[in-house]
Amino acid sequence: MKKEKKKGQGFLALSPLVVFVCLYLITSLLVHDFYKVPITVAFLFSSIYAISISKGTTLNKRVEIFSRGAGSSNVMLMLWIFILAGAFASTAKSMGAVDSTVGLTLNILPSQMLLPGMFLASCFISLSIGTSVGTVAALMPIAVGIAAQTGMSVPLMTGLVAGGAFFGDNLSFISDTTIVATQTLGCKMNDKFKANSLIVVPAALLILCLYLFIGLHVHAPQEIMEVNYVKVLPYILVIIASLLGMNVMAVLVIGNVLAGIVGMSYGDFSLFGWFEAMANGILGMSELIIVSILAAGMLGIIRHNGGIDYIISRLTPVIRGRRSAEYCIAAVVVLVNVCTANNTIAIITTGSLAKDLSEKYHIDPRKTASILDTMSCFTQGLLPYGAQILIAAGLAQINPASIVGYMYYNFAIGLAVIVCIALRYPRRYSRPYYHP
Repeated sequence: MKKEKKKGQGFLALSPLVVFVCLYLITSLLVHDFYKVPITVAFLFSSIYAISISKGTTLNKRVEIFSRGAGSSNVMLMLWIFILAGAFASTAKSMGAVDSTVGLTLNILPSQMLLPGMFLASCFISLSIGTSVGTVAALMPIAVGIAAQTGMSVPLMTGLVAGGAFFGDNLSFISDTTIVATQTLGCKMNDKFKANSLIVVPAALLILCLYLFIGLHVHAPQEIMEVNYVKVLPYILVIIASLLGMNVMAVLVIGNVLAGIVGMSYGDFSLFGWFEAMANGILGMSELIIVSILAAGMLGIIRHNGGIDYIISRLTPVIRGRRSAEYCIAAVVVLVNVCTANNTIAIITTGSLAKDLSEKYHIDPRKTASILDTMSCFTQGLLPYGAQILIAAGLAQINPASIVGYMYYNFAIGLAVIVCIALRYPRRYSRPYYHP
């Protein structure tokens, strides 16, 4: 009992997040420039502050806790993906794969259909492979190339692909968020899919119509670059391998090798030129790698100091009935996701509480699982320090914060959940459910 009290610091445990928001977001908004305060510096100061406010242990121990969070298996996996994606993107660009793929896309799709076409492609691929990070890594260079050729906003195109990637992250049968949510609540994946689809598919259709409207003003260039179909092969292979369910790191390794072979075959670079292209791509991801390490370490400190426990303890007493219990489940997973920057971990952390509330207030587990999964995906897409936004920003070479305002699909699904809870929709899954 003493140990719990010692670790729990209440709101103080969450204050490093407040420091980060004030230093980075609020300061940037006040000066109207998101580049004035580099995100790496904001996280550095927030991390130092997080370590300094931790009490009851030595400085060495605090640094060790920070390092455990920064070096967790989830973080290291994310860094590997950043490194491989950066190397692949740079190699593909150097040997002309991006230009050829963009040219092929512009030839196939009418200019008015480029935006909805890319959104549908992102939704379909993510639904097939169950990972938003893999979808972003596969499609982002193509989306950025289309933006450059058509004069479209790069943050808009980036948000379009990243948003569509969360469609599959939320619904796919092989998505880790779906697996965790259904296993925790004890419901079947196909049942959760049906309930979840009724909530998010209308939102996806609404956003598709929005992109159709925006796409009316898109004009393809008069002269479309010549397409070398062999140079398109690395991207085709990456997409097909992803659709077949291959591990994202294996996909990127194969893509790198094939892009290197094609590039050397066409004389775009020598063996050492290929190495240099990969090195440039990896170096281009260095800021994202630093941000990921600092953010994960800081969030590890917050978790150790009881920040997540504090959020849960403050929200649960306000529950008065089934509707407020559903709102509480949604709010808890959002706040925990903000503190962990990982939607799967957020579901794992809040899953047992959600199950308890579901049983106590007779909430259908299929709807509870849908709320958990959807709200975690909603939040993850709006975090400038989340893996998906970071990798999208790195591949597009733009500031992560500039993407958040264009994550239309994520805003739509967050609003959809709030409306569905308020209106008791879907009706079939909103009736009192008596758990066996």
